[in-house]
Amino acid sequence: MRAALLLALAATLAASPALAGPVSLKADVADADGRVTLGDLFDGAGGAAEMLVATRTGPTVVLDAGAVQAMARRAGLDWSNPNGLRRIVVRGGAAAATAPAGRGNVEVLAWARSVNAGEIIQPQDMVWAKAAGAPADAPRDADAVIGMAARRPLREGATVSLRDVTAQQVIKAGEMVQITWSSGGITLSLQGKAMSAAAVGQTFNVQNPVSKKLIEAVATAPGQAVTGPEAQRLKAAGSAQYAAR
Repeated sequence: MRAALLLALAATLAASPALAGPVSLKADVADADGRVTLGDLFDGAGGAAEMLVATRTGPTVVLDAGAVQAMARRAGLDWSNPNGLRRIVVRGGAAAATAPAGRGNVEVLAWARSVNAGEIIQPQDMVWAKAAGAPADAPRDADAVIGMAARRPLREGATVSLRDVTAQQVIKAGEMVQITWSSGGITLSLQGKAMSAAAVGQTFNVQNPVSKKLIEAVATAPGQAVTGPEAQRLKAAGSAQYAAR
């Protein structure tokens, strides 16, 4: 019985891939032929290098970091994801010229294409690249930028900076918006003209169409804003969040 158990254990161990030494995500994550393999992603992939992870049909492909980590482990590779990445952006090998110049060893996000001012950032708009240095506000995760709007035209190959983007605008200058004031169970609302554009959480002025007076409000949704106590609460919450960064 003991011998049978030992043989079964030995067979199980032989069938299970032994974890190799720790592997690290490549600083310049790219594939040359549209087939993204573990060898394209990790240094030291060894015998698992040819295992297919995904197929790239466009300039880039975005992978879920958790799924990649699980696949690597099944192949016997140990990637700890020390930076806590949620997405891995893989570019085509032919796009190597888009990476920032330099022979440094800092992993940064770079723009995979030129982006116009006001465009909403998509996962495929960024790639991981290797650079000599990174801006102080360089994002560590693509999720910090995806869904934001470009503040100004962004050049293909430039390092991504949080100064490049802003929250998506939900209020357009000149449009009519609904302003709500609430306090003590009483709610009042009126329509006014937005004097400037604003993103969610941003303060802007609304003109009362009757009195022509300006009302300070905080944008909450497309065509919606609040004033009074709720606006003060939102501004205070935004200031606290900024200070905590």
